[in-house]
Amino acid sequence: MKKLKLFCLGLAAVASLSAGVKPLMAQQQDPPLVVRQLKPDVYWTEGGNGGNTGIILGKTGVIVIDAKGSPDSAKEVLAQIAKLTPKPVTHVILTHSDGDHVNGLAAFPASVIVIAHENNKKEQEAALAAGGRGAPPADHLPTVLVTKEKETQMLDGVKVELFHWGPAHTSGDLVVYLPEQKVVFGGDVIATNRPDPRVHQEKNDSSEGIIATMHGIGALDADTFVPGHGGIQTKAFVQERAKKLEEKRKTIVAMVKQGKSLEEIKAADGDNASAAPAGGPPAPAAPTFTETVYAELTKK
Repeated sequence: MKKLKLFCLGLAAVASLSAGVKPLMAQQQDPPLVVRQLKPDVYWTEGGNGGNTGIILGKTGVIVIDAKGSPDSAKEVLAQIAKLTPKPVTHVILTHSDGDHVNGLAAFPASVIVIAHENNKKEQEAALAAGGRGAPPADHLPTVLVTKEKETQMLDGVKVELFHWGPAHTSGDLVVYLPEQKVVFGGDVIATNRPDPRVHQEKNDSSEGIIATMHGIGALDADTFVPGHGGIQTKAFVQERAKKLEEKRKTIVAMVKQGKSLEEIKAADGDNASAAPAGGPPAPAAPTFTETVYAELTKK
């Protein structure tokens, strides 16, 4: 009888644990992938695994901007593209090297042309050498490299301007601008899944560079701005956010010169990495903008 009672208690404990696990697993599930039209022949997707993606229908093929964070999610994007057009995907432009924008490339055709900044490729090669779950697909590394601050390319009849104003979110960010459609794909430089954009210290980032890039994005003649995470932004929103971030950095610089500690500075500016100002789940734990600037300024 005693053994039976212990067995029943054990079952109850497992059931209780399972009941607690299900909601947690539900929270971790990727949101549904949704395709939304921006302009004639220009779309973007939100949801799925990884960052937002762009879809541009060219004369004979399709240009995709960023490739999702997993092959399964990329397959969803490709399936949605097949509903829009029978044209094949011919190009993928990467805004940066983070796995949630790159690792879905494994699901793309082997023939796809991958366009990225030269530092993006270096970062992917370093990730491959390090190995592990975050390593990008080795057979889909960038094949066309951007090396200048601005390069204009005609891709399947579509005019595309690519900008790299220097290290920002990573050392190899690209801003994709469609001047005829007045659409910008800004990647994680203008992502809104955290209060301030993340600056990857391990990828030779720059807090000054991300501000300069945000100002550059805000100066483009566009009316639609697609971030790497979060909803569509306006020019006014991008410009105001760049201005506030610049002011925040100046305040941090001044407080460091005064000898203030990191804790004092964070308390003064209300630094909080977990908040999400524009929808979507909070970003994973990572150094905040304040912590990054402080590290830059106090580095010996």
